[in-house]
Amino acid sequence: MRKYHLSVGVLMVVVFLVTGQLMRRHEPPMGALSDSARLMFRSRHIYLLASGLVNLILGLYMQREPAGWRMIVQIIGSGLLMASPVLLILAFAVEPERGFRTEMWRSAAGLYTLFGGCMAHLASACGKPRQEPEQSTARRMSA
Repeated sequence: MRKYHLSVGVLMVVVFLVTGQLMRRHEPPMGALSDSARLMFRSRHIYLLASGLVNLILGLYMQREPAGWRMIVQIIGSGLLMASPVLLILAFAVEPERGFRTEMWRSAAGLYTLFGGCMAHLASACGKPRQEPEQSTARRMSA
């Protein structure tokens, strides 16, 4: 799972940079858009970064849970966290152009899956005995 989260995280950071350039070169310029349209572009842009950073950090530090309920909850959380960027990319592509009059279910679903995935990972780790990192050989010998 770590490799998948890392891949999704790196990809989403790249998507964030690309969407930033799309906003910079947007026609008409972002400054000419209404405040609400600009706000929608910027918020969806930041959502992309949030989903990318969560996946990136999880890809760097996630510890796989052994078999049991913790593993199942962790897998569900990972699935939600990897689904979130797809929904948020769709939200960035579709919602700002349609304006506030339309349903914004893509961004809402993307944020709920991001939240749900984080909470599932939290639940899988709660109450678990904390593992202390192993000391290096040199530190153990001097102690």
